[in-house]
Amino acid sequence: MTQRKAISLISGGLDSLLATKMIQDQGIHVEGIHFFTGFCIEGHTHAIRKHELKKPKRNNALWVAEQLGIKLHIVDVIEEYKSVLLNPRHGYGANMNPCLDCKVFMVKKAHEWLQRQRFDFIITGEVIGQRPHSQLKNKLPVVAKQSGATERLLRPLSAKLLPETLPEREGWVERELLGDFHGRGRKPQIALAKRYGFVDYAQPAGGCCFLTDAQYSHKLVDLWQHRQSRDYSFDDIMLLKVGRHLRPRPHFKLIIGREEGENNFLQGYKHQFITLRAIDHASALALLDGTADEDDLRLAAQIVARFGQGRDAESVAISVQHPDKTEQILEVKPLSVAEIRGEWAVI
Repeated sequence: MTQRKAISLISGGLDSLLATKMIQDQGIHVEGIHFFTGFCIEGHTHAIRKHELKKPKRNNALWVAEQLGIKLHIVDVIEEYKSVLLNPRHGYGANMNPCLDCKVFMVKKAHEWLQRQRFDFIITGEVIGQRPHSQLKNKLPVVAKQSGATERLLRPLSAKLLPETLPEREGWVERELLGDFHGRGRKPQIALAKRYGFVDYAQPAGGCCFLTDAQYSHKLVDLWQHRQSRDYSFDDIMLLKVGRHLRPRPHFKLIIGREEGENNFLQGYKHQFITLRAIDHASALALLDGTADEDDLRLAAQIVARFGQGRDAESVAISVQHPDKTEQILEVKPLSVAEIRGEWAVI
């Protein structure tokens, strides 16, 4: 008999891990595919920041592939994904997350890959009712139809509650061995993971995409509004993940590091932005994004002085370094927290 082959969308979460394992156990050859949009949480701020030091700094999609013993194909879709985010046919979720359009896009890309590589069907970890914007029972057929995958799209965790797909009808997989999971609770998945022996998997709360985060979405909209353009670069979306973002005036904002890891990361952009940092006290590093005259620079220096050990000093010396490597030193009095919160938008 011909061994059937499936491509599984691997997000790095528990559901895709379990869905893939469920199909593996039926003798199907499975390979994973992970689409990198730039908005993924894993491998970015978790690696930059020092919080949760006891947790391993890892890429969860790679970790899942390692647990399953499968090949993982990582595909960069940053540029292609722009059209999904900027013009979602089905709109946004609670924040800037175009979840339904995103799923259609990824399954479509997986289907194109399947056709090139001559695989038989696609696996996803979708569960009926788990995500309000994209995984309602009436939305799942939309993904199958608009992606072009149609009956070659199998959702093992909820398959018993859905119409038969081609892999089930043709006997490639046994329907009775698939799941009937539904709703937002994770107890059935956790129990199944325990039965399989999986531990230390990524916690499901919060999703794996920054676009579902209210604060991140607010910062993204602020970026578009003040640039008067909805375009973005990879550096733009990376910087939105790091530091405190304050906009003292409409024509510029500050990105201020919150700890050593973020300061080091922001230092890598010193040739693209004006950077500010105290030289007579330990302090955060800040990037100035936008245009600034001398009065703006003095205001920015006063704000930066607040975020360091000189916050209570009468005067703090701030180094202002320009991308062309010129430097100026400003002696400023730190602003108070009340002044910062009361007068300028913290985004």
